Amino acid sequence: MLKKITSLQNKEVKWLLQLQEKSRIRRKENAFLVEGLRETSLAVAHHYELLHLYYVPEKIEFQEVLDLVKKGDQHTEQITELSQEVYEKIAYRGSTEGVIAVFRTLENKLEDLDFISTSPLILVAEAPEKPGNIGAILRTADAAAVDAVIIANPKTDLYNPNIIRSSVGCVFTNRIATGETSEIIEFLRNKNINVYAAILQAAKPYHEVDLKGPTAIVVGTEATGLSEEWREQSLQNIIIPMQGAIDSMNVSVAAGILIFEARRQRGFNL
Repeated sequence: MLKKITSLQNKEVKWLLQLQEKSRIRRKENAFLVEGLRETSLAVAHHYELLHLYYVPEKIEFQEVLDLVKKGDQHTEQITELSQEVYEKIAYRGSTEGVIAVFRTLENKLEDLDFISTSPLILVAEAPEKPGNIGAILRTADAAAVDAVIIANPKTDLYNPNIIRSSVGCVFTNRIATGETSEIIEFLRNKNINVYAAILQAAKPYHEVDLKGPTAIVVGTEATGLSEEWREQSLQNIIIPMQGAIDSMNVSVAAGILIFEARRQRGFNL
């Protein structure tokens, strides 16, 4: 018989809440929480190690849960039934099909990135703080099929539930690495990848720059922009010409414009 949790005071419920709310616990346990059928399915499909799956029988059929667990090469012992009350205590939102999963974190090391393409397209975001922005960047990167997303000087851990939710699971579909700015610059240099920094000074409009070769498009925050290291390493600074009263836009929007221009130049494989 499957294990069933019905009490809000259950130790496992308290652990799941800590895993959801505290990055310190996620780092200690090397695990994170995923809520929702689509997000869980994407994590399984992209070979994240499924540690445990919790479900609410009133919301989803057991066979669908079992199929998902089998795709992750796990067994029925990794499935626990939750009462509706317990699920609502843990879940961020009510419209997630009654599925909550725990996965093993990845290390997201730079040295683990390799590229099949001879002209990879990489998006680098320096020091993004807001989970919503990071999630939007990852969602856009997935849509443009970039070869990798690199987060420089991360301020938020990638498995923050707000990032998972706002990326609609694209934190799993992208190849992601994190690191300090200096080591990322060295990595790109060693891979002979040209840096194009989104900086106002000495910049050209983005659509006038050839982005067909090995390319890293680097964006910073609206508040502080990019650090001086990127200014020194940039082959060409690029800007998005502004037509209105403001002189900047949301980092995820700017990233989307720039990487889709690079994708346009390379041709869309529709």
